[in-house]
Amino acid sequence: MSVTIYDVAKAANVSIATVSQVINNKGRISEKTKKKVHKVMEELNYQPNILASALMGKQTKTIGLLIPDLANPFFSELARSIEDSGHVFGYNIVICSTDYKVEKEVKYISLLKQKRVDGFIFASGFEKLDQVEALMNENVPVVIVARDFPMRPLNTVAIDDYMGGYQAASYLLKLGHTNMGIIALDVWSNRERIRGFNDALKEQNIEIRNDFEYITQGNENLIDAGKAVAHKYVTTSNPPTAIFSCNDMLAIGAIQAAKENGFHVPSDLSIVGFDNTAIATIVDPPLTTISQPIEKMGKEVMDLMISIVKGERKEQLRLTLMPTLVERKSTAKLT
Repeated sequence: MSVTIYDVAKAANVSIATVSQVINNKGRISEKTKKKVHKVMEELNYQPNILASALMGKQTKTIGLLIPDLANPFFSELARSIEDSGHVFGYNIVICSTDYKVEKEVKYISLLKQKRVDGFIFASGFEKLDQVEALMNENVPVVIVARDFPMRPLNTVAIDDYMGGYQAASYLLKLGHTNMGIIALDVWSNRERIRGFNDALKEQNIEIRNDFEYITQGNENLIDAGKAVAHKYVTTSNPPTAIFSCNDMLAIGAIQAAKENGFHVPSDLSIVGFDNTAIATIVDPPLTTISQPIEKMGKEVMDLMISIVKGERKEQLRLTLMPTLVERKSTAKLT
């Protein structure tokens, strides 16, 4: 026989209303009482009936998170940050990886709606707003993270991608590099990073290479994709002295291609990544990269989502965080 809220209240010697308030994190309940109720719930293996609560119009304490690629450390670290932040508020995060495919996005949204999640968080990777706008028209809370839509009234938490690219170019120019290649996916954030990168070169009247091509995002391994593009760069008659890769995975591929073609990093070829994920510190050489404040981003997006779910925020908020350059051993002055 399943354990009920009545059983928990009786075992904890509190009212049913108190147990309900503890479960929903509402009311002025002392920490001592909260701990006692949680302990009893654990001992009795009590699981609140989330679906029943949803059918009665109550919150389910679950948020749907759609990300494009769990294999990319940036998105896995971001998902972890969001999950950790949600846990602090008593929320569960249901994570779905879309592989940049619209059909999977549609499928997961339908599934999460059936589960009556309290809101949706969309990470960067998608280009169309059809699904987002449909949810907003149904008054479903939606927050977008790591992706900005400057011309649309949406709740977003992102970094200044343009400034990140500008910082990367400015840093390489300071090291004396003028012949620079770029490796990037054909997604909005990467396009903004390249726009900032190129603007920094234009300000110094530096010619931009004309052999750049975006990588079309698919199911390929990002390291292999970066490796393939870097191989083309280093085997041309005019190889660059530096490469800006728009994420750390692409940068690692570039390092591998350089080594396989007899280029020493950084004395022959400097490489800058983007994201500052954990792998940036373990690759050889450790990667100079533009750092996204992933932990802060996850906390801010969860704070924003909860304020919307609780009805505390009515107007849209666009929060833009600043990137910073982290210098390691994959770059050097041009000699």
